[in-house]
Amino acid sequence: MPSAGRAPALVVGLDAGGTRTRAVLADAADGSLLGEGAGGPGNALTVPLPRLTEHLAQAVARAVPESARGAVVAVAGGFAGATGADEDDPGRRNALTALTAALRRLGIATERLTVTSDIEAAFASAPGAPADGLALVAGTGAVAMRITDRRRAFTVDGDGWLLGDDGSGFWIGREAVRAALRMADGRGAATVLAGAVGQALGLPARVLPGPGSTAPRGADVDGSSARSGADEPSHGDGTRAGADQPSHGGWTRAGREAYRGHLLPVVMAEPPTRLARLAPLVAEAARKGDAVARAILDRAVDQLTDAVRALAPRAGERVVATGGLLGPGGPLTDPLTARLDALGLTLDLVADGCPGAVALARLSV
Repeated sequence: MPSAGRAPALVVGLDAGGTRTRAVLADAADGSLLGEGAGGPGNALTVPLPRLTEHLAQAVARAVPESARGAVVAVAGGFAGATGADEDDPGRRNALTALTAALRRLGIATERLTVTSDIEAAFASAPGAPADGLALVAGTGAVAMRITDRRRAFTVDGDGWLLGDDGSGFWIGREAVRAALRMADGRGAATVLAGAVGQALGLPARVLPGPGSTAPRGADVDGSSARSGADEPSHGDGTRAGADQPSHGGWTRAGREAYRGHLLPVVMAEPPTRLARLAPLVAEAARKGDAVARAILDRAVDQLTDAVRALAPRAGERVVATGGLLGPGGPLTDPLTARLDALGLTLDLVADGCPGAVALARLSV
């Protein structure tokens, strides 16, 4: 630590998630917050190294004034995608490489660098900076982890948009689009999500469903019914007599086909994780009583509960949780709390991993 009369020693904590990167500057002695900044996405596996370096540099530069950079004695960061246990893990390696380059660019010369997963940093953010227990992140992605001595013991999910992240914001957003498509092609129940998703993605108003849309005969909430029009009389050539007639309360077959034709290219043109931005639409629709939206959120809670259960929890353990779906007022907070309570577990919510990253940086000084 610096001697009396010198500038106080400073530490930087980073929370680099799938949507944005946050950095905070704190006093190394007492952890008091002195500055904060934000940058772009910080997933160490999915964001290319040059962009990851740029996003880290943006966040740190905004948190640490140039005049204070020489006083930074330690930096710790929790990174999405850095879930491996050893130094050879690609995510950890990418995170360390990008962080080193970003700090060098800003003139921060400390060699005390700590790289963890974002979930390890979130766990350390809980009151008392616990060393052992369970952690859960449900934001753009989703991952559960058992923590031992502040490090990952083993992981459940966190497998990315292609293979997992079940119950995450991405998963919910994708289910919203799937529900909209199933309504449009006649396999699924009517839902306000079709209009909400279409509006959010900028589809022309002329292809959106009308406010009076109703489900096709026999459609279930899970979309397991036969196509709309299955019971309609057919012409001799096999076409349905009502194929071009209004259905879904005025949303014609031609209109529904136009909707699909506009929606699919828009979705496919963006990175898959961008679907996470549709999750709030599902939460809003569920609050207003939409049965399809409610079913999506129920399944998301099921997925997260299964992830925690797979950690072999012991009654009385607390689950440190963070992410946009689980913060104060988050759409999954109350139902997940009830599910975990039935397992004898307590949900301990933290805003993000920045306080934990600061705690880890201070421990290295």
